Amino acid sequence: MSGLPDGMALLAWLAWVAGAVLGAGSLVWIWHCGDPARPDRLPLAFASGLGGAACAFAAAFGPDHAAGQIAIMARNLALIAAIFGMFSADGRVASLKPIRPVIIALVLVQLCQPVVLGLQLRGAEFPAVTKAAFDVQMLTDMLVAIGALMLLHNLYAGAADGSRHLLRWSVIGLSGIFAYDLNLATIAYLGGEYPVLLRDLRGLVAGMMGVLFALGMSPAGPRVQFSPSRAVTFRTLSLLLIGSYLALMVLVAKSLPLVGGDFARTAQVLFPALAAGAAVAAFTSPRLRGWLRVTATKHLFQHRYDYREEWLRFTRTIGRAGKGSASLEERAVKALADITESPAGLLLMPNEEAQLELTARWNWPTIAVPAVAGEHLLAGLLEQHNLIIALDEARGGISRQGEIAHLPHWLIEAEDAWAVVPLIHFDRLVGVVVLARPRTPRRLDWEDFDLLRVVGQQLASYLSEQAGQQALMDATRFDDFNRRMAFVMHDIKNLASQLSLLAANAQKHANNPTFRADMLLTLRNSADKLTALLARLGRYGANPVNQLCAVDLAELARNVAKRLGAIHSVVLIREESVRVMANSEALDQVLVHLVQNAIDASEPGMPVCIDITADGLYGTLEVIDTGCGMSPEFVRTGLFKPFVSSKPAGFGIGAFEARELVKAMGGRIAVESREGLGTRFSVVLPLADAVRLLGSAAGGGQEPNAKEVA
Repeated sequence: MSGLPDGMALLAWLAWVAGAVLGAGSLVWIWHCGDPARPDRLPLAFASGLGGAACAFAAAFGPDHAAGQIAIMARNLALIAAIFGMFSADGRVASLKPIRPVIIALVLVQLCQPVVLGLQLRGAEFPAVTKAAFDVQMLTDMLVAIGALMLLHNLYAGAADGSRHLLRWSVIGLSGIFAYDLNLATIAYLGGEYPVLLRDLRGLVAGMMGVLFALGMSPAGPRVQFSPSRAVTFRTLSLLLIGSYLALMVLVAKSLPLVGGDFARTAQVLFPALAAGAAVAAFTSPRLRGWLRVTATKHLFQHRYDYREEWLRFTRTIGRAGKGSASLEERAVKALADITESPAGLLLMPNEEAQLELTARWNWPTIAVPAVAGEHLLAGLLEQHNLIIALDEARGGISRQGEIAHLPHWLIEAEDAWAVVPLIHFDRLVGVVVLARPRTPRRLDWEDFDLLRVVGQQLASYLSEQAGQQALMDATRFDDFNRRMAFVMHDIKNLASQLSLLAANAQKHANNPTFRADMLLTLRNSADKLTALLARLGRYGANPVNQLCAVDLAELARNVAKRLGAIHSVVLIREESVRVMANSEALDQVLVHLVQNAIDASEPGMPVCIDITADGLYGTLEVIDTGCGMSPEFVRTGLFKPFVSSKPAGFGIGAFEARELVKAMGGRIAVESREGLGTRFSVVLPLADAVRLLGSAAGGGQEPNAKEVA
């Protein structure tokens, strides 16, 4: 150590002393606390003691002293014996036969070391002999290290799963010692002398590896798990990459003067440019960072997901409510997409006919979703099997439960669509989340399926709870509304009775014929209006429409267009006669409401269109506008909800009343809307001829109710 500065010499001496202390401590621990049943216990104990002795000799007499080198040779023989003992401890008796020749060869190579050391000592006066002996010594060290590392690799790679945890710490310690010796011998052979820093750290590294022997030999040792968090792992990888870059830069800097010329000058400019480009690509490319993350996760961790972190992030996303935050539906999509690192997603929820409709989007404004996003057969299949669909497999023709036949074309054709995840709550389908393809392409595996199913069930419970709370609030409002309407209907009924009585008395007692006629006309008109109002209020009951007849949709549409055309342009696209089974007054009220809403949503110069068609057993009346449109969330949660209105002065009962009236006539209302593009309301009712034909086929000769057709 005389060639080192005083400070470095002191640090080198302390490293040898620390190695001696750790080696002695490992010997004592293994001897007293090690598992007596382990066949590698004694070899590892002797190896730890001999390593400590070698460090003590190096600290006392210097690292080149013959006693220290002989102790290291004896330690290596003990380590080789420990490897052989671990092969027998693993129970692979058949593998011992081909291992024995390798062990014998390593022992013979190691036993050559004293001869080489003797040649070095005796030929100290002859530099050529000393140099040759040093090279032979380094070559034998490399051969022993390489052979031992190969044996350790075969030992651990071929070990049974149940025995790997017993071998782990011992294999790590042995691999650390031989890998360090291999690097030291290689650098020394190439350089012609020992690298001073690596040589002086040799004892400290061996002592630390001896501590690992002690951990692995203790009965409690295998339960000690080194499980760094993923954040620490990724940061460590980042530091390793930075260190590798610095090492490469040093290597290039040292090599360029040897090359010289124009190539050296070009490399001096090119190297920083390439390094800067690589850094920019790594920091600005989400795809590259995603690939690095997936690759590291695949090779460093037993599980793809850090379940603790995923659960904390899921809880934060769902619980982030308040003014200005996204709706629960959008947060549910984001929470599921974050797990698979999907950049976007959709939430589809079943309507009253079990058809899937778009409810919410998250970061996916470009995908076109039809009004009926999925038929009831698809919803039933997802509900029955709790099936997660990998769309790439479906596109490749792989069908697990026959789902390919029910997947809609828009979902198959959307190349960005990656997976379909059902949200099941108590065996009932609450919704379906469509996830976009992650930036780093990969296939769904069993761990994805398990985690997505569990998270889907949790999301379904949140959505069901919200729906239940909303239904309770609606019921409370309806209760208050019904109480008020009861008082109003009672008062109006009394007034109608009084007016009817007044009209009857006036007819008997009025003396002036002209006055009597005017009074009778006025009173009768008032009574008729009040009676009509009572009938209209009565529709909120259980049987709002009970008189159905054949109604011509074209004639009804012309009348409404004529009435409302004075305030805004209303255009009929087709006027073919289509007769449906309905209540004329109720259907007129529904159409007036839809057209008036379309007028309110449209610009002054943009017409509202009415289209009438017949298809199969049903007639359809469509009201189309090119106004501001509505969001999927409002269509799903607010349009047909009572007391929810998009108008500042709206009462929020019109759309709900229209839907209830159409349902009572045996029909349905469908809505298709896009923000900024417009809205299409479709009123579908059974054709009158179809109702009569079905009534005749029933054999009763009586016209059936329209609900039976619907």
